[in-house]
Amino acid sequence: MSTKEKFHDQGSALVVQKHQVDSAQRHLGDLHGALEFMEGELQSNDAILDQLIAQGEALLHNAEIVIEVEGDGGLVESDLYLTVAQTEASYRQLDPLDFINPSDCGDWREYLTQVELYANRHGVRLDEDPFHKLMTATQRIELEKRIKDEFTFKGASCDKYDYMIAGTCGLIGGLVDIVFVGVAGKGLLTSFTDDMTDQAVQKFAKLCGWNGPGEGKDPAASAIGFLERNFGVNYDHRHGGDVDRIFDMSTKNHHIKSLGHSPDLIGLFFSILDQFNNTAHFVDNGRIVVVETEGFELRGSSFVSKLFAGFVNWLGHLFSDVSGSSGAAGRGSGIPIPFYSLLQFLNVGEFGQHRQTFAKIAVQVFEQGYDLRHGIAMAIPVLVTELLTRISWVAKRRFYHDAPWGDCVPSANNPELRRMLLVAHGSLCLVDTADAALRSGGNMIQFMLRANLIAWVRFGTLGLKEIKAWYWQGQIDADAVDLYLEAEYRRMLAA
Repeated sequence: MSTKEKFHDQGSALVVQKHQVDSAQRHLGDLHGALEFMEGELQSNDAILDQLIAQGEALLHNAEIVIEVEGDGGLVESDLYLTVAQTEASYRQLDPLDFINPSDCGDWREYLTQVELYANRHGVRLDEDPFHKLMTATQRIELEKRIKDEFTFKGASCDKYDYMIAGTCGLIGGLVDIVFVGVAGKGLLTSFTDDMTDQAVQKFAKLCGWNGPGEGKDPAASAIGFLERNFGVNYDHRHGGDVDRIFDMSTKNHHIKSLGHSPDLIGLFFSILDQFNNTAHFVDNGRIVVVETEGFELRGSSFVSKLFAGFVNWLGHLFSDVSGSSGAAGRGSGIPIPFYSLLQFLNVGEFGQHRQTFAKIAVQVFEQGYDLRHGIAMAIPVLVTELLTRISWVAKRRFYHDAPWGDCVPSANNPELRRMLLVAHGSLCLVDTADAALRSGGNMIQFMLRANLIAWVRFGTLGLKEIKAWYWQGQIDADAVDLYLEAEYRRMLAA
């Protein structure tokens, strides 16, 4: 049975229950009316009886008739009678109340059968929308208004100040990107994120049992070496010689060519797959290459324990590679940005004087420092743009539009804020692209080294949301409904 049919059956049951409640209320009203009628009749009879008694006493007094009561209570004057006109009693018979007793039904299907029989007896139509009958006209109007205001896709109604503020926030983010991020591996923010990554690697190594560097040794290199020894994997081939020259690979690009080194769900999947099957999956020229490995076995006595061991190996090995290898000179080759490895499947186009495909360009860009550390640096201008736009929207809504603080929550579901974020991140991408294009001199590799991929991904997601909202304007927003229902469930559970 589909969800729609289940809701219709439940709604039909509610309609019949509502009909039973309404019938019971009408029956109670009829009973109340009958009781009031009986009370009126009793009062009228009491008045007539009092009047007859008074008249009888008056007649007896005028006729000077004395009624003596003997010991047995009988009347002496047995021939004295008082005739009263008989009145025909008037009453209204109430029909019995029809209802469904749930205790007489064995299961839900039997109850639904009784519901249908009841509906047929009383002419209740169940082929229409049952929930339409469960609400009054006022309730339907209020519900439709609330759905329109809270649970539908709405178009943005931004004014010129909104666009000016958003453009300015994007420009600030673009300037931060140009001045502090710059080319991969050389910007100030990249140096900052490199240091932060080294510290994160050392903290992770301490959690895993690392006792710190030896005397005179570099702490980061010592921590990386510890992790390399304790989280070894079978797919960590360093160059083409390790794979029998099946394809070209070097120490600078083996992290991007090996799918197990990708810090995302794709990397996790191929890492677990390779560790279980003693294989290694690589990408070369837009195709997947599988290499057989030997001498590796996951720890654990069951499938679940081995699965956990594979996950731990994958995570620990990523930490050992995120800052480069322990013996790397200089910055070293880190791991790719999440899902960046998929660019190798775009084996199309001809760029540069060597007519290289986009897949090869992506690999060469990674070789020159476009790794996860640089990705974190690129995320900082995006975060600056995001925060500035949201704070500006809150300030304008609170102090310019005099909205209460409760209506100033910077939720992305707000159409005006969504449009402002799109304009802001679009401005950031415009500034970033213009800078990359001017400084690259037409060189595709240099252009990508200066381009902020994180900013473009954020702009793309906002663009898709805006297109979706424009296309579905006025329609139900399922995500908003889900969020509301989840909040209601939590409130009910907490009560």
